[in-house]
Amino acid sequence: MFSCWIKKSCKIFQKRVFFPFYNLKISRASGHVERFADWMVKDLKTGDCFRADHLIKNSIEKLLADKKTTADLKNELQDVLARLEGFDDKDMQAVISKYKFKSPITGNDLSEPVAFNLMFPTQIGPTGDFKAYLRPETAQGIFVNFKRLLEFNQSKLPFAAAQIGQGFRNEISPRQGLIRVREFTMCEIEHFVDPTDKSHPKFKKVADHVLTLFSACNQMDGNPAKEWKIGDAVTQGVVNNETLGYYMARCHQYLLKVGVDPRRLRFRQHLANEMAHYAQDCWDAEILTSYGWIECVGNADRACYDLRQHYKATNVKLVAEKVLPAAKNIDVVEAAPVMNILGKEFRQSAKKIQTVLSQLTPEQLAEVELELATNKLYNLKIDSETYPLTDKMLAVKKYSKTVYVEEIEPSVIEPSYGIGRVMYAVLEHAFRQREGDEQRCFLVLPPLVAPIKCSVLPISNNVVFEPIIELVREELARYDLSHKVDDSGNAIGRRYARTDEIGIPFGITIDFESEQKPHTVTLRHAESMQQIRLEISEVGRLLSDLSTGRQQWSDAQAKYPKFEANSDE
Repeated sequence: MFSCWIKKSCKIFQKRVFFPFYNLKISRASGHVERFADWMVKDLKTGDCFRADHLIKNSIEKLLADKKTTADLKNELQDVLARLEGFDDKDMQAVISKYKFKSPITGNDLSEPVAFNLMFPTQIGPTGDFKAYLRPETAQGIFVNFKRLLEFNQSKLPFAAAQIGQGFRNEISPRQGLIRVREFTMCEIEHFVDPTDKSHPKFKKVADHVLTLFSACNQMDGNPAKEWKIGDAVTQGVVNNETLGYYMARCHQYLLKVGVDPRRLRFRQHLANEMAHYAQDCWDAEILTSYGWIECVGNADRACYDLRQHYKATNVKLVAEKVLPAAKNIDVVEAAPVMNILGKEFRQSAKKIQTVLSQLTPEQLAEVELELATNKLYNLKIDSETYPLTDKMLAVKKYSKTVYVEEIEPSVIEPSYGIGRVMYAVLEHAFRQREGDEQRCFLVLPPLVAPIKCSVLPISNNVVFEPIIELVREELARYDLSHKVDDSGNAIGRRYARTDEIGIPFGITIDFESEQKPHTVTLRHAESMQQIRLEISEVGRLLSDLSTGRQQWSDAQAKYPKFEANSDE
């Protein structure tokens, strides 16, 4: 029994979750085949391709930097730049024509913008009959497993599922390092919630959290971003609902915690004509870097779109049930096809006809009933095919029934993190230069995310320090602290600089005073270059607390004596 279950479960998870591709049916159901595209322009002579919005943005920025550009034209261009995210192909063509933008490489004329689908098509298996796409997002793997996830949560809403994995997008012009690539790591959370109640039980904990919001209204009016308490933003309708607001606040807290500069972080709302095909409201966490404002996290209310689309494709209801406070009678209208007649007439298409009929709305069924009563015939259109259904093949059934539960199509709130972009922004924001010595560069990574928590640096490579180095390493290992030993013969100041360059936040220095019992060492803070002295037996717990945020460097300075280094750093 167990072997059958594990075989079945593994098969489902391999096909639906972990493999980095979606089959053609999933991609079509999600809407990515038809609508996942960017606008592209071509050099009319060389055929070089450019993403239209990026070309316009770069061309405008060059004009703004040109001293010959008049003040009136600059204001006009800045207005275009503010509204660029919401432009369609006609708007972009109008801008390219008006300002006579050319190919940035050759100066040649450009084609009109055309839609370019961003998914990578592929074929699975030796025959190539199984068509698929490399997944542009991880979310669809969660949606197709919705019923299992709902069952795991005791069939109750709300609940959330998270996934991390590779995404693939056939970018028109990948560039800017980690900012725009064709393969990337992403994290996505799918929070399923009752569409009539998008409150969040923990929202009060973040209601006073302040975010910089660049709303759609401010973008259209040319006004700057504004600081809001997220509670006020939800109450006043700037942010659609509590659950979306909660995830925006938590996203903000996360980005600050990993090292993003709060002065260079904002949430920009998608304009109506920019909104993704599934979203009711969407706020991108954008971080200011040397490349400008870059989208690093998308927080979207996907409504019921995805589950509804998969239901249409499979005829498997992806719904939750809500217990009603009291039983109620409802009127039911449904199609009643006569399958034995349909099977004889339409053979293999009969099942498809049954599926489509079962998905008709009450309004559509009223139209079917009228056609059957008037003409004894209803022409059912499925894709490009038309199926004539007579009154002997189909009837419209009406009846009343008592229900105790209500079916709900859950809405989905989705935070989607681009890990490469977040990492790039953190590294750029962490870059520093020592005051008075611009050649001496270093990284100020928060201890929480620094891959190496501390360095171990004996004052020299004298063999007398080896037993003490081992004591320090054992103490650090007790607290699972990653560390790097540098016992080369270089000057201690040079070794400090080396560890600062790679973002190690703390350094343990072993000197001749460390030989005395109880053995002591100095702990150096890389950003401030200040040091304290403490016993080896205390250094592990202190570093663990500093690395997890339980203590700050100022707390350690208040507790332990300051150490003045004699070496020139």
